[in-house]
Amino acid sequence: MSDILQISTEKFDARFPNVNQTKRCWQNYFDYTKCVAAKGEDYAPCKQFLKAYTTLCPNEWIERWDAQKDDGTLPIDTSS
Repeated sequence: MSDILQISTEKFDARFPNVNQTKRCWQNYFDYTKCVAAKGEDYAPCKQFLKAYTTLCPNEWIERWDAQKDDGTLPIDTSS
């Protein structure tokens, strides 16, 4: 039972005040992929980006971006 995921809303980010959160969603997804590429999935600070984008982004977007990343068609360079 220690593997229970605690879900909470992402905290305020001063870079995105009172605006549509789409950019914040994308930025956290991008930051997570770059962090994992550079440091690996077990690097604790990467988990903050993971939590942020899984909270902010619709699941359909994440699935599409993951598929594009696997296919090499994601419009960003995710290598470190």
